[in-house]
Amino acid sequence: MRLASGVWVSAYLARLRVYDIPAFVVRKGDETAGAVLVKLNTLDGQAKAFQRSFDLMTGDRKWMVLSEGPERDVDQSVGKQVSFDSDLWVIEVEDRHGRHLLDEPGLE
Repeated sequence: MRLASGVWVSAYLARLRVYDIPAFVVRKGDETAGAVLVKLNTLDGQAKAFQRSFDLMTGDRKWMVLSEGPERDVDQSVGKQVSFDSDLWVIEVEDRHGRHLLDEPGLE
């Protein structure tokens, strides 16, 4: 059973707040079934965008890097994904240390 997207986003934002990592909903997607894309802005002109991927061999869900490099290029990549998926959520995390917490248990 999958957690509704809106619930997952709320839990993710709450976990980031515990670590004092600023994050914002840049684009609100479908509350129940929208995919989630996380953009990490390291505030130095660089960024990474992560999307969740499903491993057909193991059945695991993992966060994979969709795009990384200059923030402008990552924003273009995110924009392309939004143009393909009207239900997509986009969360922007701002952290100079590159923390996004996506590798923590429970956020798969």
